[in-house]
Amino acid sequence: MEITALADMNLSVTENVFLCILGPSGCGKSTFLRIVAGLERASSGRVFYDGQEHMKPRREIGMVFQSYSLMPWLNVLDNIALGLDFAGVSKAKRIAIAREYLGMISMSDFGKALPCELSGGMQQRVAIARALANNPDVLLMDEPFGALDAYTRIIMQKELLRIWEQHKVTILFVTHSVDEAVYLADRIILMSSSPGKIIRDITVTMPRGRERSNPRFGELTEELLTLLEDA
Repeated sequence: MEITALADMNLSVTENVFLCILGPSGCGKSTFLRIVAGLERASSGRVFYDGQEHMKPRREIGMVFQSYSLMPWLNVLDNIALGLDFAGVSKAKRIAIAREYLGMISMSDFGKALPCELSGGMQQRVAIARALANNPDVLLMDEPFGALDAYTRIIMQKELLRIWEQHKVTILFVTHSVDEAVYLADRIILMSSSPGKIIRDITVTMPRGRERSNPRFGELTEELLTLLEDA
């Protein structure tokens, strides 16, 4: 059986923006992200990066998955340095870079720990550090906090914003949580159910340091929930 996952997807993203892609389950959000990453080929259409068409994974575009995708036999430090190892960076340099990012995620004391010894939130921090250690211009994040409990998810959202404000990479963040999108995004792309297509493109004008108690936060959340119901 042939299924059309996406239709009429036309999207341009400027540098250093935090963009959330929001939509119901099964609308093609993850498929779209994998196409952008070069992990899947679209049956039609083209993807451009920096003015050039690209169709395969590249170092300038990093990706963080919902599952942590850490190598269970490697310690935290070596997991962070893995991409640099593949890129041929010398051991001394890649370990130095990995230590820097380990400090950035506030886990300097866990370099020798194995993934099985970490909580879910800590494993996802390591996955984010591994992606950033490759110095990407674009970071794709596919529901990275979806498996976390509510409290850890809020903490990780704050951590991600702190890291993003340091690096200012361009982030494309897939989520089905309206609250998460409103808290994180500069811009929210709202998708319809299958076949997925863009139905709204919303710029979030609230300043950073957003409080969920802010009336505007609640208003935008309600607006997006209504749009999702209609979609």
